[in-house]
Amino acid sequence: MSSTTTIDTSSLRTLQRVILPEAVQTDVIPLYVDAGMASGVQLPTREDGDAHRTFVQATSDQEKTADSSRADASDLLGRRSTQIAKGKSLSFGTYFNAFPASYWRRWTSLRFVTLSVKTQGEGMIIVYKSNARGVIQRVDAAVVSGENEAVFKLSLNPFSDGGWYWFDLDAQQQGFTLVEANWLGDATPRTGENGGQATVQITTMNKVEYCINNIRSLGENIDIFDSIKELLIVDQGTDKVQDHPDFEKVVAPLAGKFRIINQSNLGGSGGFARGMYESVNNGSDYVLLLDDDVVVEPESILRLVTFADYCKNPTIVGGHMFDMYDRTVLHAFGEVVNPWRTFYDRPHKDMTLGHDLGRHNLRNTHWLHRRVDVDYNGWWMCLIPTEVIKEIGLSLPLFLKWDDAEYGLRAKEAGIATVSFPGAGLWHVSWVDKDDSVGWQAYFHERNRLITALIHSPFEKGGAVMRESLFLDVKHALSMQYYTEEGRLMALEDLLSGPEHLHDSLSERLPVIRGKAANYIDAQLKSDIDAYPQPKTKKPPFKGRRNFAPPTYKNLLPWAVKAVGRQAFVPVDKMAQENPQIQLSYQENRWWTVSRFDSLLVTNAEGTGVFWYKRDPEQLRSKLAKAASLHAKLFKNWASLRQQYRDAAADVASYEAWKKTFDKHTESELTR
Repeated sequence: MSSTTTIDTSSLRTLQRVILPEAVQTDVIPLYVDAGMASGVQLPTREDGDAHRTFVQATSDQEKTADSSRADASDLLGRRSTQIAKGKSLSFGTYFNAFPASYWRRWTSLRFVTLSVKTQGEGMIIVYKSNARGVIQRVDAAVVSGENEAVFKLSLNPFSDGGWYWFDLDAQQQGFTLVEANWLGDATPRTGENGGQATVQITTMNKVEYCINNIRSLGENIDIFDSIKELLIVDQGTDKVQDHPDFEKVVAPLAGKFRIINQSNLGGSGGFARGMYESVNNGSDYVLLLDDDVVVEPESILRLVTFADYCKNPTIVGGHMFDMYDRTVLHAFGEVVNPWRTFYDRPHKDMTLGHDLGRHNLRNTHWLHRRVDVDYNGWWMCLIPTEVIKEIGLSLPLFLKWDDAEYGLRAKEAGIATVSFPGAGLWHVSWVDKDDSVGWQAYFHERNRLITALIHSPFEKGGAVMRESLFLDVKHALSMQYYTEEGRLMALEDLLSGPEHLHDSLSERLPVIRGKAANYIDAQLKSDIDAYPQPKTKKPPFKGRRNFAPPTYKNLLPWAVKAVGRQAFVPVDKMAQENPQIQLSYQENRWWTVSRFDSLLVTNAEGTGVFWYKRDPEQLRSKLAKAASLHAKLFKNWASLRQQYRDAAADVASYEAWKKTFDKHTESELTR
């Protein structure tokens, strides 16, 4: 129902405010408002025959006809208000402004939500909802004029599997303006009348400008301060945040709520564990973990805390990640760990990694309407109740990689849910511009993935994890990435030594790994390609073709055996020892392509430099022999290692163990 008199909103609590982008962020307007026509999945009234095929056809038709027209930036009047031109419509069925009804239905005790829309001028307010299949349904409408507050009380009962609420505005006369709109609830938060407070913690390593900008942004949004106990920077770099010339100015609005801890570089897990540790010490209800190389939507902090307050039980609540440089692109809507492969995976096969909401907005994307239940949320933005930290401990000391996934799995086994909460997000440097599977980070990928499998895999021998680990060793060796492979072999050796090394390795292992880079030509990055000899061959290899196709699954094994044989025993072409045979772009840098050459130049993922890969039969033979030997030991000792890591996990992640590490590595502390 809609009314301006029969529903008193004064006693209701704000669950979610309708917001608009800041003036300088017009490229993200589609995440806030949408001027296109609604084009949800339209299913036939009667489904005969194959219902799945009918749905697939309907969603395909939807994608072809989707219209995500961009709203006019000049109509935006601030963070809460916008005008709608005569004869035009504006939809708030968008990522940041639709109400994620199914998430509130599943994880809280709320059974009704109230929508309050304050307007000026003459127009119409139309309320819509969707179901889990992405079908759009009109719920209610009100024709309003003058200064008006339209109020709609909406049931959450139909949203068990998915669905959102939102509203559209239609302008009938010139000057129809949204003053503000809010989604309200009548329930009391689990955390009490005043709600909870979070320590907002950023772990940083020489990303000073990002940190300063995020401190400034939070300082300019004082209306979220009641939800913040403290803003804590854990600075592990050599370029210090407190030395920035604008530091004192940007922290001034946060007086009494700002602190920096300078400590040795203990990696992401060491920084985030420090945030967990300090949030328990300072009496916070939550810690909100944030990466440093991000741009935060400040309203997201308020939304995460509010939703966590209302959850029926202590719940980890995470935000989504958008691409820093293509800012309407959503990285993933929810992530799980495949228990057989122990790999990141999509929860549903039809979900898209890297979905552009600028082209296909919420209303036009059927799978965004299904509620997604996850195993973990990335620690680019993740709110953890201190009750949970006290119960299951802090992060494992993994330095980086897999710390967030392992923590989510550990929480899940303790009966604690993780929710990736729509409408709370930030912008992060995209994985497209990184390749952390090579170089020094490969050590942590290999070791930490296997530790996670040892502790959490329900399958004997970890399912397929060892087989895939050995395949990756073969792939890197064939790709002439001998430095990367050296790190992976070190990871296996350390894993086999048991869990006792983990805390010490936080500060000790990285210098050793990086120190080995000088021994490998494939680890030497040069920014200027002209620093290398020009590619030269007697004749173009493979008849000059560049369309290198991967081997088929059927031919993969014999192809790999042949490739290993050639690389291990065929002498390297003499000319290739002095000149690369070809230059490949990063997109062409695939193991089935690289392995065909003896010498080549390859651009890195960031596009900032070029590596020279050279085939070395001795390196290939020795590293593959060692990889086979170490995997054989791992296979033989899997059961005993699993017991060691499982028995030690609680102590390694404990408050007491981390306190010893922090006492050893804390350098200084600064409060403002």
